[in-house]
Amino acid sequence: MKKNILSFLILVLCSGFFLFSCTSAEAPPNYTQDNNIKTEIPEPEIVLRSIHDDALVGSPAYAQLRYLCKDIGARLSGSENAQKAVEYMHRVLDSMNLDTVYLQPVMVPHWERGEKEFCQILGNNSDKIEQKILDITALGGSVGTNGGLKSEIVAVNSLSDLENLSKKEAKKYEGKIIFVTQPMDAKFINTGSAYGACSSVRVRGANYASKVGAKAFLIRSLTLKNDNHPHTGIMIYQEGGKKIPAAALSTNSANYLEKILTKAQKENKSIEMELQLNCEILPDVLSYNVIGELRGREKPEEIITVGGHLDSWDLGEGAHDDGTGCLQSVEVLRLIQKLENKPKRTIRCVLFMSEENGASGAKEYARVAKEKNENHIAALESDSGGFTPRGFRVQDSTRLKIIQKWQSLFEPYNLHKIEYGFSGVDIRPLEDSGTLLIGLEPDSQRYFDVHHAETDVFENVHEREFLLGAAAMASLTYMMAEYGIE
Repeated sequence: MKKNILSFLILVLCSGFFLFSCTSAEAPPNYTQDNNIKTEIPEPEIVLRSIHDDALVGSPAYAQLRYLCKDIGARLSGSENAQKAVEYMHRVLDSMNLDTVYLQPVMVPHWERGEKEFCQILGNNSDKIEQKILDITALGGSVGTNGGLKSEIVAVNSLSDLENLSKKEAKKYEGKIIFVTQPMDAKFINTGSAYGACSSVRVRGANYASKVGAKAFLIRSLTLKNDNHPHTGIMIYQEGGKKIPAAALSTNSANYLEKILTKAQKENKSIEMELQLNCEILPDVLSYNVIGELRGREKPEEIITVGGHLDSWDLGEGAHDDGTGCLQSVEVLRLIQKLENKPKRTIRCVLFMSEENGASGAKEYARVAKEKNENHIAALESDSGGFTPRGFRVQDSTRLKIIQKWQSLFEPYNLHKIEYGFSGVDIRPLEDSGTLLIGLEPDSQRYFDVHHAETDVFENVHEREFLLGAAAMASLTYMMAEYGIE
């Protein structure tokens, strides 16, 4: 009798355990059912931890960045190296077994710097002025000097001072080289804000100098660091205006020139300069945006774009600007591809061409997307350097809370900032279609030390900082792809 009772109890216990096991398999505590599809989706905390683990251990992205920078190098729009970069990144994406990989044709500007540039203060023994060579580089898109150019150089404190010169005052600058001494404002905590506040000096300054009859236009490099490395960057001529040569001095050279010009002005003396730029504007050429995507398992028509720009200026290797952004975007696909489930929505990586020279790749991508009536629900760009990620900038104050609701998930990875701000040049053309635009926000303090300068090289990219940025992008992309942005 006791034996029968014992057997019965064992049977009941086993049956209860079996029933509990079945119930757990159908709805485990850390998993949810997704729209009645038999796909178990782990809790976000688990996925984000997995993404960071995979990024920090065994990622190929840093080695790929090294090849892009050291084996290919600077990738100026329209150049042979830009085409090599297109071919290399197409091979990288093609090797990843993605759902789609393709090249998107786009016509891009072609500007060449030419031979070594030259700038010299002409000595004057009677006034005890030293003949000194200065560090200089042409601004992107500038015309050349057509041989050497010699003229008196005069200083103006700011772009607004130059813009507001009266006709009477303007005559003093006719036939001279104008040097705008305006620096980046060091009081800004975020150096991107300091850059944004004075970038118009570089972009538009030559037009105002031309209007007062100047022969050439110089600026102080847009950096807060004092060194001997001049920084280039795009300048744009006003349609119908006279084109004059435009260049940037290194901060050390600018400091020296400003000092002697101030002294000369007090003594009512003049300073002469010799300038030579050999740059040339050439006809547009055919290039490509490089694109790869993981197709969504349930809502493939809803697209999330991640990207950076593949082109760079020609002085360095385009490491932080924007090799890191490109390889971080590729890494987003790899990290999400490694997860057990395909993303719910389509994730598309776009490596844009010609951001530095007018964003023609971005404009073409947006044009084609609109033509195809594609639904880009969100776009995430990395173009602020590969430094330690701090969070994200959301370019829509009304929808900022959509991303902020996930802030607690990102805080374990020190991603504390989710704020309103500018997202990026390449995804901006998608704004008209209602796309939510987001930019990765790295620590900004060192970016403008190397931005557009010969110091923007692979050796100045810290592997762990770079990979943490990729993991941050992949984490936010996963959340948007899986849970939407409503």
